[in-house]
Amino acid sequence: MTNEIHLVIITGMSGAGKTVAMQSFEDLGYFCIDNMPPSLLPKFWDLVRESGKLSKIALVIDLRSRAFYDEIVKMLNDVAVHGTMNAQVLFLDASDEELVSRYKETRRSHPLARNGRVMEGIQRERRLLLPIRQAAQLVIDTTSLSPRKLREEIFHNYETESAQVFHIEVMSFGFKYGLPIDADIVMDVRFLPNPYYIPALRNLTGKDQEVYDYVMAQPQTEEFYEQFIKLLTTIVPGYKKEGKANLTIAIGCTGGQHRSVALATRIGRELGNTYPVHMTHRDIEKRKESANRS
Repeated sequence: MTNEIHLVIITGMSGAGKTVAMQSFEDLGYFCIDNMPPSLLPKFWDLVRESGKLSKIALVIDLRSRAFYDEIVKMLNDVAVHGTMNAQVLFLDASDEELVSRYKETRRSHPLARNGRVMEGIQRERRLLLPIRQAAQLVIDTTSLSPRKLREEIFHNYETESAQVFHIEVMSFGFKYGLPIDADIVMDVRFLPNPYYIPALRNLTGKDQEVYDYVMAQPQTEEFYEQFIKLLTTIVPGYKKEGKANLTIAIGCTGGQHRSVALATRIGRELGNTYPVHMTHRDIEKRKESANRS
């Protein structure tokens, strides 16, 4: 049985937010292509059907000529005949005044008015795009929308439960190997008693129950954990609301083998009750690798 392919054609007025829209669809898990010539679409669809690996596709297309529009109409009719694609057109629009303001701010020339006034290009483009605007399943007016609000609007209309965007990466690391440059939140747990100095635990890691239990048995650990989880439950919703696709929380100790691993594991499990969470332990094997080389 052939899986249905979800296709969104992103088009609209130049300067209305197509770049932000494409980035939003990428975060929703869509395979995105920017400005594919419509004449290449038939071959592209043949490849999509043959591979069977793409289920969500977003195409950004500037329909600045009647020929482009005719190609898109032909393609949508072809999709309807095959019955294996759910195709939608998303049209982004904005007022003439706002589009002029955006062009003035970026100092760009309008594609259809390189030797004339920006307003002339906007008016010409609006006439060319009228038929596809009328055929669009969804029109979003971005006149008063910030990029974040546009992103939220797209998520509201196209996000599904099976494609939740926001997720959390909880990682452990060792300060001796450097800070993780992609971390959003870094917490130092080197103030906790170090299992490294206990011979029976030295060659184990925070993934081993003995080390985990030792770290969690320390009074400082429980006090820290309760305060840190309280902080995270307060601030994480704000990151999500601001449109952040992922949040990386890095827990560091000296070598990234014992304390940070144990705490990252517990924190990841707790946050996993509310959000999609992925856990990694960047430096957990570094000391062992170093010993093997020496």
